[in-house]
Amino acid sequence: MISLAHAQQAAGQANSYMGIVMMVAMFAIIWFLMIRPQQKKMKEHKAMVEALQKGDEVVTQGGITGRITKVSEGYVTVEISQIKDEPVEIVVQRPSVSTVLPKGTLKSL
Repeated sequence: MISLAHAQQAAGQANSYMGIVMMVAMFAIIWFLMIRPQQKKMKEHKAMVEALQKGDEVVTQGGITGRITKVSEGYVTVEISQIKDEPVEIVVQRPSVSTVLPKGTLKSL
């Protein structure tokens, strides 16, 4: 009887350790598949936004393409078109720039 009680107690402790191991394993899987890639993407976007300069051709998060004409601390002015040789410009926040295009991509501006 006593040996049976000790065996059941040992099995209960093994199950609790197994539960902790499974929780740690699940966290590790979530970390490497979801959290870490998202942090890497955010770091790359932040570096790209900080490196914006006049003349860069960009795409905003709204899908508007244009060429940067002015850069300030929190905003960039993007030339999106020309009407009768007058530039059409919009002001957007720096973080709303999603992509920097290769030079020469926008030929019509």
